[in-house]
Amino acid sequence: MSNVYEERATMIAAGELQSFGPFGREHCKNHPNAVNLQLRQLQPASELWSSDGAAGLVGSLQEVTLQEKKRECWLLRKGSSVDSDEMEYDEELYAAGNMVIWSKGSKSQASHVYKAFTVDSPVQQALWCNFGIPQKKKDEQEILEKTVCIVQSSCVNVHSVTGKDFISPLPFQVSNLWPTKFGLLLERCFEHTTVCFSVFREPLPTVFSMLHPLDEIAPVVCRPTGLFEAARVQYVSDSTMKIVFSNCEPSIVMTYDTVQCIHSVWALRKVTPDEQSTVLKCPEQVDTPQGLMPPSFLTTHLRNVSRMDSPGSPFHCHALHNQNRMTSSPGLHSRTHSPSISSMAALSRSHSPGMAAPSFSVAARFNMSYHSSSPRGHSFLPSPNSTANESVLVPEMEPIVPDLCIEQLWSETASSHRSMSCQASKVFITSDLCENKYLCFLVESHQQLRCVKFIESNNPSQLIFASVATIPAKDAAPLQDIDAMLVLEANGSLVLYTGVTRVSKVFVPGLLSPTFSLSNHVTHLSTPMDSVSTPAKATGRHIGRLEEVAMPSPVSELRGSTKHHETSWLGDYTFQQSVPYIHALRDPVSSRVTLELSNGTMLRITIPEIATSEMVRKCLQAVRFILPKETAMKVLIKWYNIYNAPGGPSAHLEWNLFVTCFMTLMGYNTERLGWTRNLHFEVPLSPVIAPKKARPSDTGSDEDWDYMWCSDYHRQVVFRHACGAVSLESTDTSGCEESLSSTPALHLDPSAPLFPHIPALFYVLHLLYEELKLDELQRSGGRSLVGLLQQLARDLQLEEYIDLYWRDYPSFITTFKESCIIDQGQVCLAEPPCVFSWLSSCLRGEEVAPFPYLPGICERTKLLVLSYALYIIGDDNATSVDVSKYLAKLSAGGFVCTEKCNPCFSSRPSCMKPDAPNESLAVKLVVWLTSEGFTLKDLESVPFGVALPIRDAIYQCREQPCSDWSEDVCLLIGRQDLTKQAHKVTVAKGKAVSAPATTEAEEEEDGMTDLNQDVISLIWSQDLRVHEARRLLQSSRPVRVSVVHLPEVSDHEYIEEKENKLLQLCQRTMALPVGRGLFTLFSYHPVPTEPLPVPKLNLTGRAPPQNTMVDLNSGNIDVPPNMTSWSSFHNGVAAGLKIAPASQVDSAWIAYNKPKSPELANEYAGFLMALGLNGHLTKLATLNIHDYLTKGHEMTSIGLLLGVSAAKLSTMDMSITRLLSIHIPALLPPTSTELDVPHNVQVAAVVGIGLVYQGTGHRHNAEVLLAEIGRPPGPEMEYCTDRESYSLAAGLALGMVCLGHGSNLIGMSDLNVPEQLYQYMVGGHRRTHAGINREKHKSPSYQIKEGDTINVDVTCPGATLALAMIYLKTNNRSIADWLKAPDTMFLLDFIKPEFLLLRTLARCIIMWDEILPNSEWVSSNVPQIIQENIGNPVVSEDLNMETLAQAHDYIIAGACMAVGFRFAGSANSDAFDCLVRRFVSNPSTGHYNLQTCLSMVLLALSMVMAGSGNLKVLQLCRFLHKRTSGEMNYGFHMAHHMALGLLFLGGGRYTLSTSNSAIAALLCALYPHFPAHSTDNRYHLQALRHLGVLAAEPRLLVPVDVDTLKPCYALLDVTYKETPWYEETTVELMAPTMLPELQLLKKVKVKGPRYWELSIDMSKGTQHLESILSRDGVLYVKLRAGQLPYKDDPRGWKSLLAPNVNNRNSEVRTFKVQTSWLSTYNPILLWCKRGTTCFYKRDTLALFSAILYECVTQENPEMLPTYIAIDQAVRTLEQTEMCETFALWQMRLVLELCESRVLQHRLREGAQGRGLLLSSEFLPVMKNSADGTLDRWLTGDHVLRSYMSGQSLTEDMLSNMLACFLVYHSIPCLSKLSATHLEGSTSFPELLLKFSQLGIPVRALLRLGPLLLGTAGFWTGQLAC
Repeated sequence: MSNVYEERATMIAAGELQSFGPFGREHCKNHPNAVNLQLRQLQPASELWSSDGAAGLVGSLQEVTLQEKKRECWLLRKGSSVDSDEMEYDEELYAAGNMVIWSKGSKSQASHVYKAFTVDSPVQQALWCNFGIPQKKKDEQEILEKTVCIVQSSCVNVHSVTGKDFISPLPFQVSNLWPTKFGLLLERCFEHTTVCFSVFREPLPTVFSMLHPLDEIAPVVCRPTGLFEAARVQYVSDSTMKIVFSNCEPSIVMTYDTVQCIHSVWALRKVTPDEQSTVLKCPEQVDTPQGLMPPSFLTTHLRNVSRMDSPGSPFHCHALHNQNRMTSSPGLHSRTHSPSISSMAALSRSHSPGMAAPSFSVAARFNMSYHSSSPRGHSFLPSPNSTANESVLVPEMEPIVPDLCIEQLWSETASSHRSMSCQASKVFITSDLCENKYLCFLVESHQQLRCVKFIESNNPSQLIFASVATIPAKDAAPLQDIDAMLVLEANGSLVLYTGVTRVSKVFVPGLLSPTFSLSNHVTHLSTPMDSVSTPAKATGRHIGRLEEVAMPSPVSELRGSTKHHETSWLGDYTFQQSVPYIHALRDPVSSRVTLELSNGTMLRITIPEIATSEMVRKCLQAVRFILPKETAMKVLIKWYNIYNAPGGPSAHLEWNLFVTCFMTLMGYNTERLGWTRNLHFEVPLSPVIAPKKARPSDTGSDEDWDYMWCSDYHRQVVFRHACGAVSLESTDTSGCEESLSSTPALHLDPSAPLFPHIPALFYVLHLLYEELKLDELQRSGGRSLVGLLQQLARDLQLEEYIDLYWRDYPSFITTFKESCIIDQGQVCLAEPPCVFSWLSSCLRGEEVAPFPYLPGICERTKLLVLSYALYIIGDDNATSVDVSKYLAKLSAGGFVCTEKCNPCFSSRPSCMKPDAPNESLAVKLVVWLTSEGFTLKDLESVPFGVALPIRDAIYQCREQPCSDWSEDVCLLIGRQDLTKQAHKVTVAKGKAVSAPATTEAEEEEDGMTDLNQDVISLIWSQDLRVHEARRLLQSSRPVRVSVVHLPEVSDHEYIEEKENKLLQLCQRTMALPVGRGLFTLFSYHPVPTEPLPVPKLNLTGRAPPQNTMVDLNSGNIDVPPNMTSWSSFHNGVAAGLKIAPASQVDSAWIAYNKPKSPELANEYAGFLMALGLNGHLTKLATLNIHDYLTKGHEMTSIGLLLGVSAAKLSTMDMSITRLLSIHIPALLPPTSTELDVPHNVQVAAVVGIGLVYQGTGHRHNAEVLLAEIGRPPGPEMEYCTDRESYSLAAGLALGMVCLGHGSNLIGMSDLNVPEQLYQYMVGGHRRTHAGINREKHKSPSYQIKEGDTINVDVTCPGATLALAMIYLKTNNRSIADWLKAPDTMFLLDFIKPEFLLLRTLARCIIMWDEILPNSEWVSSNVPQIIQENIGNPVVSEDLNMETLAQAHDYIIAGACMAVGFRFAGSANSDAFDCLVRRFVSNPSTGHYNLQTCLSMVLLALSMVMAGSGNLKVLQLCRFLHKRTSGEMNYGFHMAHHMALGLLFLGGGRYTLSTSNSAIAALLCALYPHFPAHSTDNRYHLQALRHLGVLAAEPRLLVPVDVDTLKPCYALLDVTYKETPWYEETTVELMAPTMLPELQLLKKVKVKGPRYWELSIDMSKGTQHLESILSRDGVLYVKLRAGQLPYKDDPRGWKSLLAPNVNNRNSEVRTFKVQTSWLSTYNPILLWCKRGTTCFYKRDTLALFSAILYECVTQENPEMLPTYIAIDQAVRTLEQTEMCETFALWQMRLVLELCESRVLQHRLREGAQGRGLLLSSEFLPVMKNSADGTLDRWLTGDHVLRSYMSGQSLTEDMLSNMLACFLVYHSIPCLSKLSATHLEGSTSFPELLLKFSQLGIPVRALLRLGPLLLGTAGFWTGQLAC
């Protein structure tokens, strides 16, 4: 028998004993720096090396000095990573020497290094800390930055998990750092040396805070509580106050006063503005008694340290000796003023790590000065003779504002007897099993653990501290996971406490208890529980062997707690020396703790949990909830001791043990109840309920055998061998029956602890049972629980409950017959709550009373009840304000309903709202379920009948989703497309575009290989236009030089002729990169480890037929110098513009791309400008910018200045402004040194000012730029060349600064901006130069004689465009009239035709709303004199026809440009047709004019069709591309290829915007005077041509199939808002498509039937669509099942739905199967297939084929299990094998849902006639089958009549089918039936009335009527009706 069972001593056993050593220690041994750090000194005591490095072993731990011990330290904590695969793991932070090792490890994975750090000086402290990063928006939560802080003597290194590193210098020596909720607390170190001691000294603050590593260290203020200091706020400057503990939640700090020896607790919070002003305010009167704001002593000290003043300098001494005692301490501080250096930098950036902060004496702490003798408590008051003169040290005073405040919450009461060394050595927060919280601190000197109970009030920052309990302890550690703490008593015993209640001793296997060999034992109180079942001999024997007895009651334990250390542990010192004992506890994590033994080794143990079975855990939660806290605590401790006794039960036997324990505590004798006695047949465990004891040895004794022989357990084992094992379900053995029949009724023990609470416990366990019924995975637990519940219901004589359990488990409940007597009188419980009945009542539209639930335990009940209330009843407020209408919450700690429902709600009609919009209810339900954390996984475990309404709501939301739902909602409704969209994933790039005939080597070179081929092939699937555009724009291959060798031409001349031809072709090649940059815009994501590939600019040629090389460097012809400099620049820009804005680019990568050879410097300059245009140049370090500019390379300066300006568009960034001002003489002070800045760099800087200040209306810059438009040439040679480009740049910049302001130029009325610009435009007398640079312009130029008049040729273009931009879109007619073309021949002669183009363009974009896309409007801009005479054969001699013709062409070109701007990016067909006609019908007025006008019209066409790749425009571009001879110069080629680039902008993904900013950028880029040759910058700086990129915006919407992640076609409905020009319109587009400008749209919708519908509503804002478009325009769509993509099936003839849907045979047809559910339901398909041969007939196969077809076509694969479950339920019913009615309940709910008239009406009204999810054919078949089975059972003389009449039924009569009938037909319980006297009914109408009162459906009446009335009477009555 000893093999079967072994008695053990009473204590709990710790598990998983392991030897422990910090992982970091092992890792450090292998560290490369290990030798230097002498880590050999860090071994355990037995292996320690001596400190001098000698090899001698140190004998014991005591010989190691304290300093050596401190060299290593480590922290352990519970892992908190969300994305880790491990559910639970430990993290260790180990510090030794100069190293810190952060490692992770878990049960399933060995420890591994996560991060390792090595620092310069020894690590003083290492800790984890979370810093909050505040968000810009107020309502957004702070982002937590998780970091490791490594403290060195002079700085703190902060390393975040995201890879950020910070170094925060320390301005003083720090003694300790404390992590808090808000950041770090720093405690200043005190050294008692008197440096510059002064009695006048104000004490410095001692505690500082740092909210972020980049923030300034600020002093902490405190608000103490006291008689005289109630409202006092002051700095924490008490040097005797030491922090001993900090905590994040709740945010508290514990301090210790070293003088008063008192611990205090403070709440740590953010400081309020009032408190800030209190400590910072400066008194107005000099002689106020409160004293003065101290001069910046703290900051003087801090910042002088930073400035390297030595502590002994005269300044310091002066500062120290003249400090007087003042109130608010360091409020005001001097600060070095620098606009560019942050406050943190001013504090300590220059602090040298090598220099320690000076330390000051703390002898003058508080009022030890002779000036004031105020008592210690009022030490913050000032001394009376403070004067203002003494305080004024530094003229600049600026405060360091405090961030945090500590507010006193609690202080220890001072005891009369105290020792000086009683600071708490360990502080922690723990909670007990009843959720009380305690702050515990260990006072080692008294060997006490003091536990302060605290309660969290409604205000989170206010904690209420209650009583203090003292536990004798040598050490302690909290065990967070099991709500307990482990206490090491003075005698070395380990004891488990929960809160302040002792639980039991802890037995550590393999570690001898220290009291075994001691002579004197502790005498213990005996409690009634000691003798429950343990024989007296055994008890006495074990008391002799072991000091701990069975678990005493908590009350007596507390009374006797002071006796626990009567035995002196130090009494037997020899024992202490010889046997290792537990010396300390450390590193508690979850339920694990490390034991430090006296010999230096460490052991890690795990304290077991209170329960492992989920079922037992829930029961314990319910018990704890309902019982008073004291009783609950006793019960939980009792259970804990029984369950965790050494050798306790395994997990699957846990429930049996729980039932036995629980019933015993209620007063049952489980030995005499048959079913509980039989539980022990399965449990290798004595029926003794008292905790078992652990033996110190394996040897037994005779008394043990005697005890075993006499025990009940022995008799049971013998009986078991005789009868065989008996299962739980059939407990009625004949032996039991005989014994029971002869025994009298059993009485419960009234003295049992739970006896008074039996009704309450029964009720909560019943509610738990109802909760378990709602979870398929927990239903087996419900079956176990029902055995216990039926026993309690029998004994409480609750017939209705027994009836309910019998209906649920008919065959199981009938096996129980025993009952006991409970002497409590008649227990009155309400009608048994049944959750299925409640939901059924909802569906039938009946009255529903609030359903009782246990908060925190019955969460699923709450969820489903409220879901039905919201969706079925239609109450919008069910989940918010009206919760109490549907749920009655039980109160904790007592069996009373706290939320007494309002009488009008106690029984309320189910007010269904047929008119409630069903879609909104479905949406509300789904969104609410998601907010409650409900997922699809949870839905799968909800019974199928209960889940059906939720599935219906989900299906409706799936059909009509909202685009801005959260990712969780999209997951719940099964829309993977929306989930992916919410997850922000970009589409994978397709293969590169490759022209058919090119090889791979050639592909790599042309810079156009990164376009997304998948998208391009969808946009232009019919032709190869993209390949053609790529061919036209490639510049990396030699050009074909075709020159016919005439016979008369010599070879030399022929070579020259070929080279001249090549020079003409090179003009075109050099212009190509500008267009290529637009074509490949933002199409490439660079690899950070590789340089950016820049295609070569190839200026060589190949001459057919021999394919000989033609080169310009042969010297045969003259080639212009520096011809390729600007083309290289453009090539670099084109390469850089490929980089997408979302790419990962950093400063190092930008510098990494810098070329080695100086020939490539121009390319790199262009690359820098491109990085600015795509926003990456902001990442370039300031040092690198300075480095590039100091090189003096002109191109680099131009690219960099324009780049950084574009990157900082409209920001008014001061650092960039300073950078630009250096290059603009007008912005420098008049006395500044003349800088030799190249002219082109000045032009770039001026435009840069316009970009940085765009739209700001900045007064000073506007004034300077206005003057710069007319800047006169200087007296020497300065400002004389290329003046036009500078004036134009100033005009463009002025226009950008005042962009769109019109007449609202605030503060500029005195500048007369429009009048001045008008004068610059038309000419006149020059005004005197105003501003600070007027001295420079006094002397006239010696070279250029302009006199006093304005040179209009220089100033007109800039002034015209400035006027246009200032009044852009303002429709200001008076300004527009200034710009009208002259209508007289005389005036026309005075204006350049180019200026007419500019004026027309400017006038039209001012009158923006009047631009119309037709020829009539274009012609209306031409003056009448020109209109009348152009084309007129008879012309007056006074008219110059050439002038008129030129004016006509340029005005028309200007109007066409205006049409291009107005309809940019719109692909407007009217504008396109109008411009194409103008292009074709352009009259000729000379080649140059013709080309200029054609170029402008072509650019206008490209602007309108930007990104569309229009074929007609491509043909025009190709036509002009081929023309290389004659006057076709570099500038015209540039214009044509810019047009081509705009046409395919960004590979068709981008188009142009018409915002003000975009118009300004396009005016800069498309200025209608193009360069004559490649080095021409006279009229317009070539670099500005690239600013057009700023006007590009992504508007291509690309549908991507969420399953294949490939782009696809999808139909869109795009709805335009109503405008003055057209009504609200919806157009159908096939995506991928370019969307119109978003502000014009109202809605974008993905149409069916191929794809799931998706609507993006713009009425809520365009942010959602903008975010989609910015992420490559990817819109995830989901293909419906049975459908094929448009690419595979353009007409929809191949889809599954195309054939006749009625032909539902079992043949296989091809259709797309969703991979997401095919794997899930594969077994079902196999099962259906198998049914053909094994189980089912053909009709079954046909039925399931139809079901499968319907699920697939309706996209409802999740309904398959419901169909199968219904079918299985009906089949089980047919075979009369239903031993539980659960499936029938679900069937009934499904039928009631489908029959719910109001719901059906709502569905028909709200969902376009669509019914419920289930097939309309399937349910009637199933219902008919179930009805037929039950009707057949009903025939004959029936038991149902006996049941309805209330007769007592035998066990044979209580059949399963009876229960099935009652459940299926909604027959109420017997008590209700008897109350309505059904038996007395004589007629059918009377019966109908009574049935309707009971809520029994008519279908049940038709079956019960013949039984109750007799068949004849029933039919007679029915006919009479």
